[in-house]
Amino acid sequence: MHSPTSRVAVTPDAAALLRQLTAQHGPLMFHQSGGCCDGSAPMCYPVGMFLTGPSDVLLGTIDAGLDDPIEVYMSASQFEYWKYTHLTIDVVPGRGAGFSVEGPTGLRFLIRSRMLDAAELEAFGLASPTGAD
Repeated sequence: MHSPTSRVAVTPDAAALLRQLTAQHGPLMFHQSGGCCDGSAPMCYPVGMFLTGPSDVLLGTIDAGLDDPIEVYMSASQFEYWKYTHLTIDVVPGRGAGFSVEGPTGLRFLIRSRMLDAAELEAFGLASPTGAD
């Protein structure tokens, strides 16, 4: 079965950590930080601990092998800069972001990014019309 085009993905290692963290904290969500205290780290919160609003964009959901997918958000202003980018949430050894639930684990989430390919650009309505300058 073909899955729809997505702006976000998760590595197997990050999915494993998300399953562990969900067992501890309940359902989780991500908000891609735009700076401030924790740089540009993907921040992972229990659902309801970080309130999204009209100034946030739902980038998509990731399947970490849980009952429910995990939503990934970004501020609308930051999305304007990142809208041509696909994000993959990964995990590496290190100190987690101060407000993110992985902080005490000795691991930290990070974003690996790449530019959207032609098919993705078209699917998201970002491709230039054929023959345009």
